Amino acid sequence: MAQSIEDFYKQMPLVTRSYLTIAFLTTAACHLELISPFSLYFNFKLIFQKLQLWRLVTNFFFFGVFGLDFVFHMFFLVRYSKSLEEGLFRGRTADFAFMLIFGGLMLTLFAPFINIHFLGSSLTFMMVYVWGRRNEYVRMSFLGPFTFTAPYLP
Repeated sequence: MAQSIEDFYKQMPLVTRSYLTIAFLTTAACHLELISPFSLYFNFKLIFQKLQLWRLVTNFFFFGVFGLDFVFHMFFLVRYSKSLEEGLFRGRTADFAFMLIFGGLMLTLFAPFINIHFLGSSLTFMMVYVWGRRNEYVRMSFLGPFTFTAPYLP
């Protein structure tokens, strides 16, 4: 029997489900023009000169407009975050949350130098990278005939 979307969502681990929900709601709010992406993006001057401290966090939750790119980011987020949280970090939700916070902090420290305004994609690819390194012998397939091992995924 096929699993419903509601069941799939409810069975997600806590951190993965929370991040997915906040990311979806933030992107939807921007799409519906309830909030502007310009009030979310990472801007060093606005954060430290105007004390708009929410930008330190909100830039991780906006993934652009709804479209194929958004779908792929949500797929990577759910698949690899869930896999890490249920596998490597099973029973250690706080450790997984700490890994995400530490990764976010490192991305935030480097963001002013590399001029990236939304760090959600980078955080998602950090999870893909960690999963790939922890599952180095897993064989992956891209479009059928192209196969490679997991560390070469990102």
